[in-house]
Amino acid sequence: MSVAFFSGAKSFKEQWPLISQRLDQVIDEGRFTNGPAVQELEKALEVFTGAKHCIAVGNATDALIIMLRAAGIGVGDEVIVPCYSFFASASSIALVGATPVFCDIDAATYMIDVNQIEEKITPRTRAIMPVHLFTQLADMTAIHKIAQKHELLVLEDSAEAISMFHDGQHAGLIGDAGVISFFPTKTLGAIGDAGLVLTNNDDIAKQARQLRIHGQEESVPYIHQIVGFNSKMDDVQASILLVRLQFLQKEIARRAYLAASYDAELRDIPQVQTPVIRERGDESANAVYYVYLIETEDRDGLVDYLTQQGIGTEVYYPHPLHTQPCFKHLGYKQGDMPHAERASSRAVGLPMYPDVTDEQLAEVCGHIRQYFQKGEQ
Repeated sequence: MSVAFFSGAKSFKEQWPLISQRLDQVIDEGRFTNGPAVQELEKALEVFTGAKHCIAVGNATDALIIMLRAAGIGVGDEVIVPCYSFFASASSIALVGATPVFCDIDAATYMIDVNQIEEKITPRTRAIMPVHLFTQLADMTAIHKIAQKHELLVLEDSAEAISMFHDGQHAGLIGDAGVISFFPTKTLGAIGDAGLVLTNNDDIAKQARQLRIHGQEESVPYIHQIVGFNSKMDDVQASILLVRLQFLQKEIARRAYLAASYDAELRDIPQVQTPVIRERGDESANAVYYVYLIETEDRDGLVDYLTQQGIGTEVYYPHPLHTQPCFKHLGYKQGDMPHAERASSRAVGLPMYPDVTDEQLAEVCGHIRQYFQKGEQ
């Protein structure tokens, strides 16, 4: 039995009657970008997240760039960011003219190591950008204390964190602003690229709305207050997301069930380390399983074996950001971020999406068990 790393075919087919009605409406209205469906989605997500402002854009990388620009980050500034993340976490900083300053991660949770942040602060530091990665939020209580002490902005890369909350605040609203990704594999996914900036800050929201449409105010076309971008969300994607939002909590519950099943099946295999959810004391926070990540010393061998069995996997992340050739000029070297470098050689994501059946999950876990049992013989 083959198991794709990701497939939304079954869910999409089930939701298609509602989606097709929405698409017919878009075609009838003839507004295909930044139109009524996009505006409706923004309002729906403001209700869902509790945000004062949701600004829909073309994709989450654009959302990061627009968020940084709207917050005033630019040439000469430094932004502290973890080195273990998707490339856009750092490239967005560089693309606004600022410098990413890399931090190592907590070895167990993959979140930015808050104990390293203060030693990275210089007179040029303007912001901390925590990344909420895979299943849970960064330690926002500690990050806020540091930011307040040093008068820094907190700009969240919350691309993976739809429906994650901290003390009643949705990810992206705990700091000054954040983003959401609707890339097809995400917890709430479109069928193409789409993203969102969310904030409770009126000034950041105003700038973000201008930046997404060439720097003009939407009510005053062809007058450009600033130089912006062309990053409007398509109404087709907004329509699909409006439907899929109705199923989000059901799908998150299914992800939690699958994660618990993986835990139960894999925790007694000594060569496999299952995900660690950080103890948060009396904080109110929740995990949402966008990715189910395991670690093993023989990661590459396991990946090859599972591929041969028709099991899809994804390596997260094979090259930490501080080792990327484009950041060589920053002076980092191998060995500077030991936890991230270790994870990059050990971590692999298993199939984790609502369409995964119990039988498919058992198949994945059975092949993992067989691989390590063969190695012991």
